Amino acid sequence: MHTPIHTLADLFRQLGLPHSKTEISTFIDRHKPIGQHSQLSELSFFTTSQQQFLRESLNEDADWSEVIDTLDTLLRQEPDIRPS
Repeated sequence: MHTPIHTLADLFRQLGLPHSKTEISTFIDRHKPIGQHSQLSELSFFTTSQQQFLRESLNEDADWSEVIDTLDTLLRQEPDIRPS
């Protein structure tokens, strides 16, 4: 049995979000860090249908779960602090 492997770009495309590398980085930078106790599928910057997809995919341990977990991890990272 073959399990599809999804990328972040695939997930963003599935969610109807811009999905180039730059657009994904911009999205993550704009929204991080999320609180450690926040549920990804409950965050207000996702639409109701996006929240539902994220929640159902994680609850069903669907083939999207791994890349959703990756997005979750990226959004929990502290922003980079660069010297000016």
